[in-house]
Amino acid sequence: MNFIIRGENLEITGSIREYVEKKISKLERYFDTPPASDVHVNLSVYNDEQRIEVTIPMTDLLLRGEEQHTDLYAAIDLVIDKLERQIRKYKTKVNRKFRQKGAPKHVFAELEREANSVAVEEESDEIQIVRQKRFNLKPMDSEEAVLQMDMLGHAFYVFQNAVTDETNVVYRRKDGRYGLIEPNA
Repeated sequence: MNFIIRGENLEITGSIREYVEKKISKLERYFDTPPASDVHVNLSVYNDEQRIEVTIPMTDLLLRGEEQHTDLYAAIDLVIDKLERQIRKYKTKVNRKFRQKGAPKHVFAELEREANSVAVEEESDEIQIVRQKRFNLKPMDSEEAVLQMDMLGHAFYVFQNAVTDETNVVYRRKDGRYGLIEPNA
């Protein structure tokens, strides 16, 4: 794994870098061959809250974890736990799918290349739609969409952008601010 560690409002010392690399390297035990991907780690400090974001893009699989804590080392431990749960959940889904088809148990390493489609199929087997809603998209700007979202008390709002005439989504972020999702042209 190639580590790319970045700090915001925080100096990355040798001990912090060593601790992050040591902890994330423990994830390699879940793979037959260590992934040759970059590991993006963002460490930041805001208002005495230590925050860590870890992104590990692999072939057809994206591991991502984000945690906040008053202690940086505790935040690192929490995000590693979250990534381990993601890997175990993913391995369980892939292995369950192939046990049902009669394949051997040790398929995870072979399936890294084609696992995305298997994971999507497995997820679709477990997802149950309990409500379906249809509505007309009203042309508006993003500020009006945020106001509509807040009035409804929702965490996101789908609308037609009056300027671009495309479907957009506004959403409330964990930090209380807002985000906008636009399709690629």
